[in-house]
Amino acid sequence: MSAPKRYTITAALPYTNGPIHIGHLAGVYVPADIYARYLRLTGNDVAYISGSDEHGAAIPMRAKKEGVSPQVIIDKYHGIIKKSFEDFGISFDNYSRTSSKIHHETASDFFTKMYNDGEFIEEVSAQLYDEEANQFLADRFVVGTCPKCGFEESYGDQCENCGTSHNATDLINPKSAITGNVPTVKETKHWFLPLDKHEAFLREWILEGHKKDWKPNVYGQVKSWVEDGLRPRAVTRDLDWGIPVPLKDAEGKVLYVWFDAPIGYISSTKEWAAREGKNWEDYWKKDDTKLVHFIGKDNIVFHCIIFPAMLKAHGDFILPDNVPANEFLNLEGNKLSTSKNWAVWLHEYLEEFPDQQDVLRYTLTANAPESKDNDFTWKDFQAKNNNELVAIFGNFINRVVVLTNKYYEGIVPAPNDFTEVDEDVLAAVKEFPNIIGKSIERYRFREASQELMNLARLGNKYLADEEPWKVIKVDAARVQTIMYVALQISTALAVASKPFLPFTSDKLKGILNIDDSLSWTDVTEKDVLLPAAHQINKAELLFSKIEDKTIDAQIEKLEATKIANEQENKVLEPQKETIEFEDFTKLDIRIGTILEAEKVAKTKKLLKLKVDVGIDTRTIVSGIAESFSPEDIIGQQVSVLVNLAPRKIRGVESQGMILMTDTPDGKLAFVEPEKAVKNGQQVS
Repeated sequence: MSAPKRYTITAALPYTNGPIHIGHLAGVYVPADIYARYLRLTGNDVAYISGSDEHGAAIPMRAKKEGVSPQVIIDKYHGIIKKSFEDFGISFDNYSRTSSKIHHETASDFFTKMYNDGEFIEEVSAQLYDEEANQFLADRFVVGTCPKCGFEESYGDQCENCGTSHNATDLINPKSAITGNVPTVKETKHWFLPLDKHEAFLREWILEGHKKDWKPNVYGQVKSWVEDGLRPRAVTRDLDWGIPVPLKDAEGKVLYVWFDAPIGYISSTKEWAAREGKNWEDYWKKDDTKLVHFIGKDNIVFHCIIFPAMLKAHGDFILPDNVPANEFLNLEGNKLSTSKNWAVWLHEYLEEFPDQQDVLRYTLTANAPESKDNDFTWKDFQAKNNNELVAIFGNFINRVVVLTNKYYEGIVPAPNDFTEVDEDVLAAVKEFPNIIGKSIERYRFREASQELMNLARLGNKYLADEEPWKVIKVDAARVQTIMYVALQISTALAVASKPFLPFTSDKLKGILNIDDSLSWTDVTEKDVLLPAAHQINKAELLFSKIEDKTIDAQIEKLEATKIANEQENKVLEPQKETIEFEDFTKLDIRIGTILEAEKVAKTKKLLKLKVDVGIDTRTIVSGIAESFSPEDIIGQQVSVLVNLAPRKIRGVESQGMILMTDTPDGKLAFVEPEKAVKNGQQVS
């Protein structure tokens, strides 16, 4: 394509069955936002589009779990997600939702046109059915063993372990997620998109046309799918939540979410265009528009094969120029999991790290899973902040602004003769927008972020080499030039950082007392970015050091989650051998009160307790020291097996056993009466 006249940028529609986490950000929203911001800075016409995906089986599943209606779920999470994106600085031109009237109409019209054009085939097929729930099981209502990799918790449409898409009937040992029962197979009628009909087109368009410009991870997955042979795929589902199929004989059926959701990009664009007084069709139907989809790798097939086949079959739409999907981001060595709460949630991050949006944006970009899965660790997050943002970027700006205020009361000095070093540095500054821009245009955002940091490194090196704080004592005229050059670098950083660090860019512009009128190309083309005699403001720290205790708190939070997951998934001990009632009556269990407690010397787990059990006061050694401090359990009522034979433990005779159980976080808990009772009362 020659230079596009406009850009349509889409970011995957997040499911409204939970909040946004760092995996979503690294995979989709941060790179898409960098791309959109860069294009706007370079003067392009951009429509950056997304919205909440509010249909599909995941929504009613969450609703059942929480005991509310699906509408409550989508309203709750749409609100959380939308606000999180806004607070984080994701600069969507429009963020819509698929429950909107305009989307229902757009999706229904899209289906109807394809249906009238004969683009679907109608088939009666076998579907899994839950007899107890009296309903067909949509893909997310089925869990079983993946037929490809053997993962035992695969969903009916896709395995989250290996990424393979399949039909629910392909699962090994399927079970209903509603009742846990083994489903039966029942016939039902659905409409299918015959992907095999479009195979020749897809081979030519992707395998030949995009062999060189699509990312290897994207191209490889698509190539594998196409070469495996494409088969018809259902576009409708038996479900009571979604967009009703607009046909007379389709009662109780809705549009399959994978068909409905990508049309959400179109309906969201319509919504934006109506508000802004634009023609939405220009952004979806004109050949001089460049369409780019930002997605995670689990959506590659839908955006590179299925949605393009839909657009082609519809006949009026352009096809995506690129689909720069990222791989997965792991967290502290383990796969991110919404269901297991193994995640860093965006809304929680924004609360716990106020005004530090750019630290997370930078870390996720510098460590982006662009070609392979990557790992987020809190220690790396801390290092990226302290060693790069603070020590390189922030340090340079702070020194320049402090010295300008110290030497010239904040007024940009007029330069004198430039040395060869000055001229080389100023020439190098002019190159950075092109260097960074080329990386962004090739979807190499990690590389681009490091080039931005190289611009800050250039400034730091220049100051360190020229040492204005020393030269001021012997050559004040030379220092004027040094500080003038340093201020030009600072201004270039204010502009070039906008796609990556939007909040920092705005703050730096405030310090330099400049507005948004400087463009990306100005940095390359203008000899003067910040003129002599311009008044700047006082220094403010762009970034602050993150201390170990802050990071330790986040790691402890994750460890607590890990322990809770282990407890939740802990396999209960099987029932012991059956006993007679007479065997139980041999156990004398009584309520007692702990009177004294102290640690047993040279042990980690043992406490020596004095316990009043009503019939007497006795010494009991108990392995509870890792869960309780001695001073915290004085006065605690406990259940004691009092007729257990005495036993010496670490030299102390223990005269009984205190009954305990486990809590979800892995700690011990006393088996105690609900209300205080008299010591010596028997448990029966």
